[in-house]
Amino acid sequence: MTQKELTKDFLQWDIKSWSKALEYWEDNIEWDKITNALELGGQMGGLSLWLALKGIQTVCSDFKDTKNKAEQFHTQFNISSFIQYQDIDATQIPYSNQFDLIVFKSIIGGIGREVGEDAQHQVFKEIYKALKPGGKLLFAENLVASPIHQQLRKRFVNWGNSWRYLTIEEMKGFLKDFSCFNIKTTGVLGTFGRNERQRHLLASIDDLVLNRICPDNWKYICYGIAEK
Repeated sequence: MTQKELTKDFLQWDIKSWSKALEYWEDNIEWDKITNALELGGQMGGLSLWLALKGIQTVCSDFKDTKNKAEQFHTQFNISSFIQYQDIDATQIPYSNQFDLIVFKSIIGGIGREVGEDAQHQVFKEIYKALKPGGKLLFAENLVASPIHQQLRKRFVNWGNSWRYLTIEEMKGFLKDFSCFNIKTTGVLGTFGRNERQRHLLASIDDLVLNRICPDNWKYICYGIAEK
C-alpha cells in the first residue's frame, strides 16, 4: 500500500488539507520515546492505525461502539496486537498520568454542539490529567474561519448551525495549562469541495496562494502539539 493510500486511511476526508497536521506531527515528535497512546473520538480509528503502524501500543476510543466501528477497518492491516478498543467520553477520561501521547482530529466542535464551551474546556483538562509528565497532545480541529465559511456552513452543512467551531484564541485558552504549545493553521478553499477530487484541487490553490496571504482567522483548520 502506498503512503498516499495510507494517508487517506489515516484521515478519511479532506485529505490534502488535514495532512498538514500529520506532516507536522511526524516531523516534531521523538517517536522512539513514545510507547503508548490514546486516540479520542476515533470513529474508524484512522489515527490509531497511524500510531499502531509505528509499533505504538494504542487505545482506540470513541464515545460509543468503538470496537464495532474500528476493528473491522483495522483487520486488513495486521496491527491487532498494537490496538485496544475502549468507549471513552472525552470529558471523563478514566486515566491519570498514563499516556505518552494523546491525539484527536475534529472532535471539539461536536462536543460543544452537545454540551457547550465548558465541556470543550473539560476535554483539555482531562487530556492533561491522562498524559504522563512531559506527554504530548497532538490536536487538529475545525476553526470558525471567515464569515464566508460561517454562512456557507449554515446553508449547506447539516450540522453547520449547531457545531461549536473554535476560534484560535479559544484554542489557546483551552491549552493554557500545558507547559508549552504551538498552533498552526491551514485551509481556506479546501473545505468547499463537494467531493475529494474537488477538495484536493482547492487545497492545492490554498497551498500555492491562500495559505500564504490569508490571515489565520480566515483558515478553517488549526493543528499543533502541546506538552504537559
